Amino acid sequence: MPVIQIATPFNIDIEFEIAEFHKRILAYLVDFFLMISYMFSMVYLLFGGFRIGEGGIGFAWIVLVIPTIFYTAVSEILLNGQTFGKKLLKIKVVSLDGGEPELGQYLLRWFMRFYEWGFIIFTLFWMNPFTGLIWLFIGGLTSIIIMGISPKSQRLGDIVAGTVVVNTHINLTVDDTIFMNVTQTNYQVKFPEVMRLSDRDINTIKNVIGQCAKTNQYEMCNRVAMKVQTVLKVSTDMYAIDFLGKIMEDYNYLSTRE
Repeated sequence: MPVIQIATPFNIDIEFEIAEFHKRILAYLVDFFLMISYMFSMVYLLFGGFRIGEGGIGFAWIVLVIPTIFYTAVSEILLNGQTFGKKLLKIKVVSLDGGEPELGQYLLRWFMRFYEWGFIIFTLFWMNPFTGLIWLFIGGLTSIIIMGISPKSQRLGDIVAGTVVVNTHINLTVDDTIFMNVTQTNYQVKFPEVMRLSDRDINTIKNVIGQCAKTNQYEMCNRVAMKVQTVLKVSTDMYAIDFLGKIMEDYNYLSTRE
C-alpha cells in the first residue's frame, strides 16, 4: 500500500497510508448520491408539495443550492477532514505538514470543485441535467488524470491547498481530534506553558503518539518530546510518550476552561 512521509513542524516525518483510488471514488459516489437525493427530494417538496411559484425562486436557491454547493466544505470542516462518504470509507484529509488542515485549506479544496457547482446550477435552474453531467464528467475526469500523475495521489484542490487524502483505520470520534476528555475533578496541570503551542502542534503530537504506538518505534516520540521541552523551556524525567500524553491532557484541560 503506498505511503507518504509528511514532515511536521517538529522536523519529524510521520508516515501515512495514501487513500486508495477506489476508496476515494466510492466516497465521492456516496457523497454525490447524498447531494442528489437531497436536491431532488427538496425539488419535489418545494415545487410539488408546497407548490411555490416564481416568487419563491429566491427561497429555492437558498434551500437547494446553498446546502449542496457547500456540503463538502462544511462537512470536512466539522468532521475533522471527512465527509460522510470519507467517513464510511475510513479516509480523511490531512495537511502536508502532518496536522489538521486550516480553514483556508478546506476552502481551497472546496473551491477547486467548481465543476460540481456547474452540475447543480445547470440541473436545477436551467433544467438541463445533460449539460450539467457533461460539465461534471469533464471536471471529474480531469481530477482523475491529475490524481493519476500526482506522486501523492492529489487532485488539483489538494495540490493548491497543500493537503492529501489518507487512510484512517478507526471510526472518527472525539478521540481522533486534538481533544481529550479530562474527567478528573481534581486534575492538576503540570505544564501550564503548554498554551504556547497551537492546535496544529497538539494535533501533530497526537499523530506522533499514534505513529509510535503503531510501529513500536519510540525514537520519534523521544525527538518530539525533546523538541517540545525546548520550545516550552521545561524539563521532566517522564518517559517521552507519557510526557507527550500529559502535554495533550494539560492543553485540553486549559483550553476548555479559558
